[in-house]
Amino acid sequence: MNALSSSQAAAIEVVALTKQYGVGQPAVDSISLRIGSGSYCCLLGPSGCGKSTTLRMIAGHESVTSGDILLESRNITNLPAAARGTAMMFQSFALFPHLSALDNVAFSLKMKGIGKTERHKSALDLLERVAMGPLAQRKPGELSGGQQQRVALARALITQPRVLLLDEPLSALDPFLRIQMRAELRRWQKQLGLTFIHVTHSQEEAMALADTMVVMNHGLIEQVGSPHDVYNRPASEFVARFMGGHNVLDTPTGKMGVRTDHMQLTPASQAQPESVHNTWAVVTDVEYQGTYVLLGLQNPGTAKTAHTTAEMSVMVSEAKFAERPYALAETVQLSWAPEAAHALAS
Repeated sequence: MNALSSSQAAAIEVVALTKQYGVGQPAVDSISLRIGSGSYCCLLGPSGCGKSTTLRMIAGHESVTSGDILLESRNITNLPAAARGTAMMFQSFALFPHLSALDNVAFSLKMKGIGKTERHKSALDLLERVAMGPLAQRKPGELSGGQQQRVALARALITQPRVLLLDEPLSALDPFLRIQMRAELRRWQKQLGLTFIHVTHSQEEAMALADTMVVMNHGLIEQVGSPHDVYNRPASEFVARFMGGHNVLDTPTGKMGVRTDHMQLTPASQAQPESVHNTWAVVTDVEYQGTYVLLGLQNPGTAKTAHTTAEMSVMVSEAKFAERPYALAETVQLSWAPEAAHALAS
């Protein structure tokens, strides 16, 4: 399953990559993937799906059981982390608390024996680039979460990596700052022209950042595609449920996915003749979300319907709901256009 056509340049390619811990199901199970040069790729999935293990194997922080990792056609599978041409930005930022922002950024150059004047100049240039120049002498404890992240980014960039690896870099931030910082990450990636590979469990974060989304489950890749493609045409029942915003329906023609905002709600008194494109449901929840109202529904599974789906949801615009509110326990009819449904793999 590839993110690119075979004619496009890949920054990172993994071939039949496997990580096995002891016996049982592999943590990463023979996945193959090509990530475009200069792209922003998000590895996405629930806890334990293998996304962080995949990232650590690319970084050289986790050994490979079998398979290969290539960076710009160079096999880096068995190289030490420092020799790969990648850099890692960790979830915890992992800054040295006793060093200033400047010395944190310059630390790897110090380890390479580069003189203080030269390494401080390079570090300050990067801190200026991420709007942290005036705070270069502050220690991590004197910086906000967002400021620490900027320092961590500058420290990762000072090694001039070809690929930047980000392990849930926004999860430690509060919701407002998370939104602000993801916009900055996207801007920096475009300005630098680097390949970013970003692990996250947040669907919203991946959709906002990625050129390419890689959805993983149980060590396997379920789907690769643009955020638009993955959200609008999930390849499997797992992807549809994990991404959210879809109802999964068991119909006489097979398992189908329909976006919640592509379904129409009708009072029982105005119901249309029964067909494969409608079903009955009972309202179980009403949540006001500002521009829309989210209705939770339960399919009764009675002889009135050929559908067996239990729980569903529908988005109704605020204006439409104001015209005709729906009450808890009310029986309604859900319908959808044939073109709004698409088949799902189990």
